[in-house]
Amino acid sequence: MGGIFGVISKQQCVADLYYGTDYHSHLGTRMGGMVTINQNGLFARAIHSLGNAQFRSKFEEDLSKFDGNSGIGVISDTDPQPMIMNSHLGKFAIVTVGKINNIAELEKELLDAGKSFTELSSGSTNPTEVVALLVTLGDNFAAGIEIVKKKIKGSCSFIILTQEGIYVCRDKYGRTPLVTGRKEGAHAVCTETCSFANLGFEPEHFLGPGEVMLLKEESAQQMAPPGDKLQICSFLWIYYGYPTSCYENINVDDVRYSLGYMMGSKDRTQLDVSSAIPDSGTCMAIGYASGKQIPYRCAVVKYTPSWPRSFTPPKQSVRDTVAKMKLIPNKELLREKRIAFCDDSIVRGTQLRDNAQVLYGYGAKEIHIRISCPPLVHPCEFVNFSVSRSPMELITRRYILAKEGPDFVDLHKYCDEKSNEYHEMVSYIRNELKLTSLKYNSLETLVKSIGLPKEKICTHCFDGSSFGM
Repeated sequence: MGGIFGVISKQQCVADLYYGTDYHSHLGTRMGGMVTINQNGLFARAIHSLGNAQFRSKFEEDLSKFDGNSGIGVISDTDPQPMIMNSHLGKFAIVTVGKINNIAELEKELLDAGKSFTELSSGSTNPTEVVALLVTLGDNFAAGIEIVKKKIKGSCSFIILTQEGIYVCRDKYGRTPLVTGRKEGAHAVCTETCSFANLGFEPEHFLGPGEVMLLKEESAQQMAPPGDKLQICSFLWIYYGYPTSCYENINVDDVRYSLGYMMGSKDRTQLDVSSAIPDSGTCMAIGYASGKQIPYRCAVVKYTPSWPRSFTPPKQSVRDTVAKMKLIPNKELLREKRIAFCDDSIVRGTQLRDNAQVLYGYGAKEIHIRISCPPLVHPCEFVNFSVSRSPMELITRRYILAKEGPDFVDLHKYCDEKSNEYHEMVSYIRNELKLTSLKYNSLETLVKSIGLPKEKICTHCFDGSSFGM
């Protein structure tokens, strides 16, 4: 997915920018970048790969060159950022997060208009450069931002660093969040509110869909009001978000706890212990234990001293090794136990199947998997959750292909928890992963746990709804 952070202050901003950007590291594993406007009015920038190291370790040696009072940073799962542009609007830097579905169309339009591209991302046009060039089509930054919102299909939230301040724009339908924060003499903006607490910022305003603001040291001016249609990604609460973060003023931990509690309170399976596939299953597992009225125990623990996060090695075999080595089973808790393991989702199912066999090998009597969301049937079209996956890499779609053939297109009945097709699919996944039992939360439970009306939440990957494609 990715995350962005920006700050403008009366004092030097490098510490806030460095740590604020780092607090978005759970949102991406590919690239990181920071840029400031220095005291001499010039831009200073650094971009590093995060494929084999943490953000802080990569950027620590760069900090001495950042001496300005305003800057922006990004954790990107796609392209190298930030971009720095010199245009008729003046010099500016930009960071983006989202997924542009009509990038080829926009590229041709810009080339036909005489624009040129200088950056490539994995051999393709850099999406952030596309956004930057669209901005320059306007007579001013506000007009350019409106052009971006009008032309992009998919989603794109972005921050623009200029001499006059920091422009902040949430994507047209609000699929990705942006929140402003304030402390004395400074304003900031972030994707994740967890980045504010230790830097002294208090969340000030959750931007609405398509809303645009201009941040300065002592002011936050609305440049364009929010739109009426909100489609915030439900997976923010399920998987992406840090437990201490809030979106639409709704806390991530609260939602995950509720997802577990509601499932546990209805589950009649005989169980001894609730545990989690860490880390995104932990809050749910605690809620599940409370709802089910069984103990919560750490039957599997992530080894954080040397595996603090999941990196993205290029080879699948290496990724599989990392996934295995970072989780240590607690054999004493597993032996002869009927255990419910809570997790955020099942995508391919390979890692979960391997983990289940390891747990059985350590003496677990029964392995029951409880998933906080409905089955993933459609790849994400909006926030890059499944950017590297074709539909057939989803375990659900492999089953549907085998059952229905390659020409089948009506997936609705496989998204309906009341249908026979749904239950047969879940039974197949349970058998494929060699589990004692498998339960998913319903879409109704997911919506209720988040607390927003269904029409304000993007649930495309569960039910195929596709507003604003």
